[in-house]
Amino acid sequence: MCGRFTQHLSWAELHRLADLVGPPSNLRPRYNIAPTTRIEVIRPGAAGNELTPMRWGLLPAWWKKPLSEMPSTFNARAETVAEKPMFRSAFKSRRCVIPASGFYEWTGAKGSKTPHYFSALTGEPLAFAALWETWRDPESDAKVDSATIIVGAANDWMARFHNRMPVILDWRGIGAWMAGDDPGALLKSAPENALQEWIVSSRVNRSGVGDDDAGLIEAVKQVQNA
Repeated sequence: MCGRFTQHLSWAELHRLADLVGPPSNLRPRYNIAPTTRIEVIRPGAAGNELTPMRWGLLPAWWKKPLSEMPSTFNARAETVAEKPMFRSAFKSRRCVIPASGFYEWTGAKGSKTPHYFSALTGEPLAFAALWETWRDPESDAKVDSATIIVGAANDWMARFHNRMPVILDWRGIGAWMAGDDPGALLKSAPENALQEWIVSSRVNRSGVGDDDAGLIEAVKQVQNA
């Protein structure tokens, strides 16, 4: 799974990697992104690839119940994303990319879990395979764009820490993912040398999201007390 990640990104870098259109944006660095909060998403538009904010947690267009009854949709499983009612419509025609600086996973026993931070070995942003939808709030009639990260089986390197991981695309292939005829072929584990890892502050273990600073991703020699 992927339940917490970071976006400390520059417009110039994303413009180079994803050939973005539109005016440059001053992107606020985020070091502790949790589900249901706003994230930056790349999706194809009429004039080209655009960067737009969305809710993290897919809301299918047909959902009519209160949001409090919405199951967790911040991740979609690669093995079933084409068939699951929550995701299959978006998989057919609303594929996108979520750029990430890195993501967190935990090891150890409940109550004393060790947080690890994962980022690209190259230092570039990661391109998570993702889906997006537009939902209309039945009470306010407001439109809400939302997205989910697709996760698949971990490669051998990642399996030491977790049995699942985000599907990571090659930036050169994001066009084929977002508009190609065979997206399922791209839902595979990342190369064994794609990521690097280090232990970070246990401040990340706290429930909810409070701390959101660069210190969260700094390497520590031992787990700190929360």
